[in-house]
Amino acid sequence: MVVLNKIYTRTGDAGDTGLATGERVKKYDLRVDAYGEVDETNACLGLVRLHTAGDETLDPMLARIQNEMFDLGADLATPEREGKPLGWEALRIVQAQVDRLEQDIDQLNAELSPLTSFILPAGSPAATYLHLARTVCRRAERVATRLAGQDGERGSDAALKYLNRLSDLLFVMARYANGKGTAEVLWRPGATR
Repeated sequence: MVVLNKIYTRTGDAGDTGLATGERVKKYDLRVDAYGEVDETNACLGLVRLHTAGDETLDPMLARIQNEMFDLGADLATPEREGKPLGWEALRIVQAQVDRLEQDIDQLNAELSPLTSFILPAGSPAATYLHLARTVCRRAERVATRLAGQDGERGSDAALKYLNRLSDLLFVMARYANGKGTAEVLWRPGATR
């Protein structure tokens, strides 16, 4: 259980912050950037949910995902160092969470017509915010992948897969929110030349 009695601690005033292990790093550290991007993705999902309240398909999925985004942030905030055991079981994204995203993609995609063109990030408010969340999620994936590729870092394979599948799901959700694909805004190559 997390208890936050005091919001400001002054411990970050010098430009550093604490990881879940207690290790202090600069606020511009790639690990902090990675879980910050996850937090931004989650905030975008909150915007989406302003427009999916009452939707019995998308909103429950998004509520679950928002909670899982905190799991993902905890995963990224807890580095595994060679030769330095944590002493506790870290909260990690697991394959079952990735599998559930794939099931959601398949469920929604089954109701969509095939794509015949690239689509613009536009349409209904829910679809537009889903596209925004998708692009922020892709950025989070790029940062987390860069972090996992650094010497001495052991990235969580499931966390990287989760970000990849989530961005795919957000794309499918955007199509679903645009009239199950019937109200999408199609790209018209060279139309404004």
